[in-house]
Amino acid sequence: MQGEALKEGCMRTFNTSEAFPSEERGCVLTIGNFDGLHLGHLALIEAVVSRSGSLGVRPALYTFDPHPRQVLDPERTPPRLMSWAQVADGLEQHGIELVVREPFTREFAKLSAEEFLDDVIVARIGPVEIFVGRDFRFGKGREGSGEILQELAPKRGIEVTIVSQVCAGDLDVSSTRVRNAIKEGDVVDAALCLGRPYAIRGVVVQGDHRGRTLGFPTANLELRNELVPASGVYATEVKILSRHERAGDVLDSVTNIGTRPTFTEGQRLTETHCLDFDSDLYGAELEVEFVARIRDEHRFSGPEELKQQIARDADAARTILAHQHS
Repeated sequence: MQGEALKEGCMRTFNTSEAFPSEERGCVLTIGNFDGLHLGHLALIEAVVSRSGSLGVRPALYTFDPHPRQVLDPERTPPRLMSWAQVADGLEQHGIELVVREPFTREFAKLSAEEFLDDVIVARIGPVEIFVGRDFRFGKGREGSGEILQELAPKRGIEVTIVSQVCAGDLDVSSTRVRNAIKEGDVVDAALCLGRPYAIRGVVVQGDHRGRTLGFPTANLELRNELVPASGVYATEVKILSRHERAGDVLDSVTNIGTRPTFTEGQRLTETHCLDFDSDLYGAELEVEFVARIRDEHRFSGPEELKQQIARDADAARTILAHQHS
């Protein structure tokens, strides 16, 4: 039901700010979209968790569902970097204890910056401090900024800190940079911005068993993510999340994304071959982390040439992942 708190491990999630419990007023809060949980987002979260620990209150995060762009400009909305399940796992892992997922509507978007602050943040959540990023915007037409928040909030008894921009490789970290890197297959730059490999999740479904006939059985994934790396072959690691006797295991793997042009080109597929692993994975939920790109997708003369290339890809993945583990 709307308004009920949803429990995700030790973290409590509320699907509207109206449901935020009065006994949690006085929290330390961060506000934003947090698509991707890149290093910039993690800097905000770390600051909130650290400050809340100093004050002896709970660290909280306020975000929107759906992303405002999906409501206001759906045709230009970029694909999300993470599913909500991935975001929730990441928030809990990094110490956030309270989350508000505010339903975003066109009516909600009409709130001015001051109305949003007074009627939503102050009236319903009542934080003692707020942390936001350098590019933070809020209110109708994005009229509010971090600087405006710093002017308005102290008059309501709330301190505001703007966390500095985070850089990686001498360039600013942003969701746009991560998204572009993934679209181009540059999973190394994506990982540099995220502080971890980019990962997608899905459930293993029945395929045409072509990989098995070549001697390299693959897990064909029905994906939960909107954004998948560019077509090609990647060294990856697979974590078995659930619905399998080996849930929790992490397996070295090689993953192909593409239309399989050697055979009949069709829909774009994500297929993962787990190295030195022969257990049935049908129905299991997997998370695939992209460590490095091995090559582009190619058309081969036939099954035998493809089989030889897959063997080389598997060896390349073993070498890359062994270096990763060392």
